[in-house]
Amino acid sequence: MTEQAQYIPGPASGAQVRKDGDKWTLILVRQLRHSPEKVWEALTDPAQLREWAPFVVDGSLGTVGAVNMTWVGNPQSLETRVTRADAPRLLEYGDIRWELEAAGSGTRLTLWHSIDRCFVSWGAAGWHICFDVLDRFLEDDPIGRIAGADAMKFNGWQRLVAEYARQFGAETPGWSPQPAQKS
Repeated sequence: MTEQAQYIPGPASGAQVRKDGDKWTLILVRQLRHSPEKVWEALTDPAQLREWAPFVVDGSLGTVGAVNMTWVGNPQSLETRVTRADAPRLLEYGDIRWELEAAGSGTRLTLWHSIDRCFVSWGAAGWHICFDVLDRFLEDDPIGRIAGADAMKFNGWQRLVAEYARQFGAETPGWSPQPAQKS
């Protein structure tokens, strides 16, 4: 059995939403055991993003300017503009903002992601899994990216969505992914 197959996400935690009509901002916080500089590289370097993030980019996110971003499972590339890149503290592009704060020998990582309220619990569950994968990647114990439809079929996905929905007072979309196939 692969490490990815053995992975089970922990309970929903470290998240909140700020509500503004149908557009909500998901705020997820995770404590990582690595320096802000190392985390910054994982957030900005295209090769490292391919290991854990739910998208790929054709250039560095560490520099202000345009990059093409493709979300996992979506064949269309979108031009995205990096509007702030203050290494290793603040990164903003599209509807995403990352804040990195030194905390002891590690980093307090905060994600702000504007997302439609209908999908906020899905977004929280997806980013939760991505953060777990990022943490393992930074620990040199990678399990491979789990994003998009793959995340939705993953053991623990529906539990996370339900837990976050309860925490946010949100409804969950009515679609249920099919369970992952065993190989």
